[in-house]
Amino acid sequence: MAIRINLDVEMAKNKISSGTLAEKIGITQANLSILKTGKAKAIRFSTLEAICEVLGCQPGNILEYVKENDNG
Repeated sequence: MAIRINLDVEMAKNKISSGTLAEKIGITQANLSILKTGKAKAIRFSTLEAICEVLGCQPGNILEYVKENDNG
């Protein structure tokens, strides 16, 4: 996947658990886990906004574009 999710890094900086973050942003821990592991196909802007508000960060701190290697 060309988009890397750095949510764990931001959560560690803020010393916040998955359970606490999920509760504060209004999603289940299971959905947060899917997002954290990069298995999510999409994220709602409202969810991204809530994450940024709780963690005090910018969307670019959480989402990073990584060019995939061309292996032929």
